Amino acid sequence: MDPPGRSWHALTAHEASDHLGVDSASGLNEAEARARLARLGPNRLSEEKQEPIWEEIWEELREPMILLLLVTGILYSVWGGLSDALTIFFVIFTLVGVEILNERRAEKAIAHLRTLAEPTASVRRSGRIIEIPVEQLAPGDVILLGAGRHVPADARLIEAYGLMADESLLTGESAPVEKEAEMTLAQDVPLAERRNLVYAGATITRGRGAAVVVATGMITELGQVASLTREIKPPPTPLQETMRELTRWMVWVALGFSVVVPLSGWLLSGQPLRQMLLIGLSLAFATIPEEGPIIITMVLALGAYRLSGERAIVKNLRAIEALGAITVIATDKTGTLTENRMEVKQLYPQALASKLLEVGTVCNDATEDGERFKGDPLEVALLSAARQAGLDVGALRRGYPLRDEFTFDNVRKRMSVVCQRDGRLWIAAKGAPEAILSLSVGRETADGQQPLTEADRQALLATAAQMAHEGLRVIALAEKTLCDGRPSQDQAESGLNFVGLMGLADPPRPAAREAIAECRMAGIRPIMITGDHPLTARAIASQVGLDGEARLLTGVELDALPDERLEEIVGQVSLYARTTPQHKLRIVRALRQRGERVAVTGDGTNDAPALVAADIGIAMGETGSDVARASSDIVLADDNFRTIIRAVEEGRILFANLSKGLRYYLACKVALVLATLLPVLLRVPVPFAPIQIILMELFMDLAASATFVAEPGEPGLMRRPPRDPGAPFMDRAMVSSILSAAAGLFAVVSVAYLATWYSGADLARAQTMAFVSWLLGHVFLAINMRSEREPLLRLGLFTNRVMWIWGLATVCFVVLVTLVPGARAALRTSSLSGGEWVLAIGLALAGTFWMELRRLLLFRQEGRANDS
Repeated sequence: MDPPGRSWHALTAHEASDHLGVDSASGLNEAEARARLARLGPNRLSEEKQEPIWEEIWEELREPMILLLLVTGILYSVWGGLSDALTIFFVIFTLVGVEILNERRAEKAIAHLRTLAEPTASVRRSGRIIEIPVEQLAPGDVILLGAGRHVPADARLIEAYGLMADESLLTGESAPVEKEAEMTLAQDVPLAERRNLVYAGATITRGRGAAVVVATGMITELGQVASLTREIKPPPTPLQETMRELTRWMVWVALGFSVVVPLSGWLLSGQPLRQMLLIGLSLAFATIPEEGPIIITMVLALGAYRLSGERAIVKNLRAIEALGAITVIATDKTGTLTENRMEVKQLYPQALASKLLEVGTVCNDATEDGERFKGDPLEVALLSAARQAGLDVGALRRGYPLRDEFTFDNVRKRMSVVCQRDGRLWIAAKGAPEAILSLSVGRETADGQQPLTEADRQALLATAAQMAHEGLRVIALAEKTLCDGRPSQDQAESGLNFVGLMGLADPPRPAAREAIAECRMAGIRPIMITGDHPLTARAIASQVGLDGEARLLTGVELDALPDERLEEIVGQVSLYARTTPQHKLRIVRALRQRGERVAVTGDGTNDAPALVAADIGIAMGETGSDVARASSDIVLADDNFRTIIRAVEEGRILFANLSKGLRYYLACKVALVLATLLPVLLRVPVPFAPIQIILMELFMDLAASATFVAEPGEPGLMRRPPRDPGAPFMDRAMVSSILSAAAGLFAVVSVAYLATWYSGADLARAQTMAFVSWLLGHVFLAINMRSEREPLLRLGLFTNRVMWIWGLATVCFVVLVTLVPGARAALRTSSLSGGEWVLAIGLALAGTFWMELRRLLLFRQEGRANDS
């Protein structure tokens, strides 16, 4: 039933009704409505079938790394101790559970979209007006529209009397749109300008009308947004890509050493094959980075907790680290850069401000509810301006009792009221400047009433045009006095005395300009994508610090661009107006195709597809729609654009700290493999018992790596450009840092173990020295890896309290496993002498704090170079 190109706006009301096979005066009959409903389905947004939980678990368990760990756990349960096997299985299933929770993000956007419709709709059926459930609407149904009601389906207007609709959640235009039934439009008119159509999810703010339903369910514009949102898969974040790279690299290294060490020990040293197989499996468990996702999740969760204190609610943990690589922020205008409300910005002439506000207060449909006003946003803005100017709105209205009202309609483009004032009738009118000026014969001035000449009229129209060019919505106000009688509409609205002009706008948020400047300082390019008028977009852009005179593209111009050309242009254009959800999606995809990392901010239903497609979707929490909040990764509880910048800063800090943690994590793994391989090559027993390797793994990875999140941000972090997401994570500097740190820890453990073994001590004592040296050494290593170049004494030795708490806990654990008999038996350790304690501590300090000495020397050399 849909005409080619979904062009209902290009048909007359009569043609649309004929195309749908309905008599608009009587509506569908019940039999035909049921037949269409059965054929086309109910008027609701369909749900996507969710994958059963058991299928997701099975999919995770089939991952090669998980299969390897399962084999390890099974062999441990046969050859090793039950406690060892349980520990391994606990880590495996914790890993699987975390992965499933991360992937099982329910598609809440569709459910929230469904709530925008009303449960019932007024329709004409068989010549009668009845109320039916919204789901039972079918194309061809004639629906009745009234102020305050949601539109239940997309429909072509057949009657409209002063009808206005708030479509901001769909089009992004903040002001309600005037609707007309009689007009027909060109095929290529943008969605936001199709004034003879109403859309599902919009709200009628004024007037009444009737419309014939042209689309229901998933075929509506709202349904198309839902389909786009559902089809889009969020892109992987830089950290996810990095971990894939690391995992591939580490798996091969770990598997190689896990085979070489047991074979070497069996063939070269003659150690028992079963024992060497358990050691090999323990090394596989310790060196394969299977805890990577768990560590990242823990670190990101701590980051999310910190951001919640900044009024940024993180729904998707991946968003935090991705923020640090953002290169473009694509922001909506309405509700994001602006406050999503109308405000009187200009009165002309200013000398008649009080008179203008008086007329705007009386000629007004909004109602007063205590300290608040309710009604059309424009009407509310007039009353708010009057109150701010010191007028008593309630007293003023009571002082001018209403006798008659001629409501606004799209043909007259004005409204007027007849009031009683000082024993006479007073007419107050407002509307489009050209409409009011065409009916005015006089002009109010500071010196009293003057005749309105043609030159005056043209000058006033030019003033109105200039105000509109500045992005203001302009209305004109007029009045006159009558002696008595009850005037008709034509009598009331003729021979008016022109008072002046009002310019209204959706004001920018106070912090928007500062936030835009901070974006640029951080190397992030802000761009505006809005469904509003180009003049309004330019005006807001200028006010918030974007270049309002720069090139601007409209939705129609975007439609004419092929994808290849658009990909070139998005690198230069920062302003887009009269866009649809499809346009926003194209822009985001073009930016990402250029290699940009894109954050999209928005508050409306129309923003949902772009929010999902972007690297980061950021929704406004106070004024945003449920759809935008459900589709986003981060929700700003305070709707403050500057909170986005704080989130970006947090993302950069977090990624820097996570990089430090991963360097430490990998250095410990390399040190563990080397410390195990060397004794095998020397034909002596390995330095660790299998259970000790497992405990070292837990201390090393899950606990120690997470402490790096508490590192404070480095100075000047937000004055640097975003990191290059295409740069390899394992670059030369990273590898060098890992190997040098691993060499120190490897030396600590090897010297402690081999010195004790060759001194004639038994295996338990030698392994205890290796175990204690490792635990102490990896604590000191973590402290030293907090910084690459900044000396710890300058950075602040105790600024990371979380790391010190973990370090003290590790030291207590070392004392426990060497002094308590039960702990010694469980962990295969023994007590140490005073000399052995001195050796272990001395080696741990020397093998790690050489890094601090190197930093101090480099810092002094740089200082001398700067002085010279």
